[in-house]
Amino acid sequence: MNRNRSGFTIVELLVSVVVLGTGLLALASGLGSITRTLHGSRISTEAVQLATQQMDRLRAASRSTAVPCSSTNFTSSASAVTTYGVTQTWVVPASGSLRTVLVIVSYPLGRNQTKTDTLATNISCS
Repeated sequence: MNRNRSGFTIVELLVSVVVLGTGLLALASGLGSITRTLHGSRISTEAVQLATQQMDRLRAASRSTAVPCSSTNFTSSASAVTTYGVTQTWVVPASGSLRTVLVIVSYPLGRNQTKTDTLATNISCS
């Protein structure tokens, strides 16, 4: 008696379900990591843009009066400013012909982590 059966056995089916399930779990666990990375990249980009804009405002303020660096807008921040979840402060030295101006931004990365970046430039006041 020759039986020609085609198809899968129950063992083959169970093995394929286990392999497929393992692959899907690995994929799902990777999605969380990818999402955190994308969020960190987005907020990092926003922080750099805000720091650059503030530095541009300070640079413009340094040249907005007849005597360079005498504008009331060319001063350090009185307190931290938060915009789009990014906290920024800036430090402008009170005197000197060449002043190193700092713009400091801090932003959350998630999981109770915060990153701080500093943008620095020299502005001539002579």
